[in-house]
Amino acid sequence: MKAIFHADKNWGIGKNNGLMFSLPKDMKFFRETTMGKVVVMGLNTLRSFPGERPLKGRLNIVLCPEDVEGVLTVHNLDELFAEIGKYPPDDVFVIGGASVYRELLPYCTEALVTKVEGEGGADAFVPDLDADENFVLAFEGAPETDNGHIIRFCTYQNKSPKKFERGGL
Repeated sequence: MKAIFHADKNWGIGKNNGLMFSLPKDMKFFRETTMGKVVVMGLNTLRSFPGERPLKGRLNIVLCPEDVEGVLTVHNLDELFAEIGKYPPDDVFVIGGASVYRELLPYCTEALVTKVEGEGGADAFVPDLDADENFVLAFEGAPETDNGHIIRFCTYQNKSPKKFERGGL
């Protein structure tokens, strides 16, 4: 399982249940990376999409206590891990929000992070992977301009991802 997100210099990922920046290159990367794959999210992330509709061309799994129409709903980590265990690990992407990232990043083998230079006024944050002893920056792309913002596509590898076990959580 992998995580994918963009973050500002403070590891902020969102504001008012939306993205802080309009980044066409980042959106293209997200779309191309996750198309045909499994995406795991919380209910607020689903609600942040246009029309509160699931992403097309992907299996949308929502981790939340209530059943949600139009997506595969799992109610806890046991159910989530049982479901995603049916797919190749490299085909499963955690896509938000902040609480889902905090819960699942320790289980991810990689985090694909588009770093945005600057601050976005975030009210939702992910853990600082540069300060996390389990994550190492494995790749940092050259700076690019995306809609007036300087970004870098980065890959962090988790040196010791937690193993998920059914019924063992």
